[in-house]
Amino acid sequence: MPTRTELTSSDLSEIRQSALGAANPLGVAAELAEAVEAGRLADPDDAGYALALAAEIAESRTKLDAALRYADRAVEAYGKRDDSQAAAARALRARILFRAGREDEAMAELEPLRPTLTQHTDAAAFLSAALAAGGRATVAEEWLTDAVRGLLAERAAEPTDADDAGFLFFLLQQRHRLRHALGLQHDAHDNLAERLESKLANAGARVDAEPDGDLLFWPHAEFDSLLAQWPAAAEQYGATWDEHRARLERELVRLAAAGRKGLAVLPASVEGLVAFAGTDGDPADARTRAGYAGQLFAGPAQITWPPERNEPCWCGSGLKYKKCCLPRSR
Repeated sequence: MPTRTELTSSDLSEIRQSALGAANPLGVAAELAEAVEAGRLADPDDAGYALALAAEIAESRTKLDAALRYADRAVEAYGKRDDSQAAAARALRARILFRAGREDEAMAELEPLRPTLTQHTDAAAFLSAALAAGGRATVAEEWLTDAVRGLLAERAAEPTDADDAGFLFFLLQQRHRLRHALGLQHDAHDNLAERLESKLANAGARVDAEPDGDLLFWPHAEFDSLLAQWPAAAEQYGATWDEHRARLERELVRLAAAGRKGLAVLPASVEGLVAFAGTDGDPADARTRAGYAGQLFAGPAQITWPPERNEPCWCGSGLKYKKCCLPRSR
């Protein structure tokens, strides 16, 4: 990451897309932490986000001591904030603690986050991922079950389709896949999840506000990891990263021409897809990818498309859009 006088929120989003493919990812993490320390963030409220990003980079390189230091600082930076980003930072810290063998501390970090399952649409992903890292899949299932019961109890009637269910749909999906991985028998909530998924699959084209797996964007390092684990994914996403970016750009252009509004690229990760699918699910399944896209669509990490011609390209290459992915649609 080149040293910049000031880092904007847009800069941090670009770094998130490209850091793992950088020549020195740990150096990127250190520079993020230094930018926070030196007050080089355009928005001081981004401090927690920048430090959590540094922690994720260090964790990805199994530098758990450094990752935990960054995560500690991220949690401290968020302070008493109770939004989804603050909760995600605490869940990240717990995940790192699990991987460092400090299980009691990890659970103490996660327990207060349990209510966020019914408050934030992406809570199921980051809490389940943290618990899975600690071998606590049964605990994740219990928490998801309680959250589903609570949301259903607040409704006058059972949801009739995915739109009606709202983010309850994603909780049901996450729970259903987790229970399948644990070898548990279907219950009424599993049956509801399958009914909603079937209606969604049979609906064909989706409404404008609803994303699909074709809008998932795999940053370079994540793309390489995806194909290494599931080579068949090349059929949908392309055999090379250049082809992947070209396909995505063409799909966005096609949707825009068809009248779709509010288009956005959904940065994806192999870890996130696997967490959504469950330990015994099929990350390569189209419905799994569509559900994961929906989860990302409900979160804060979207990249609005298209950028202006002279703005940095959405793919994180560092080039201007007009010299990078814009020509790929042709």
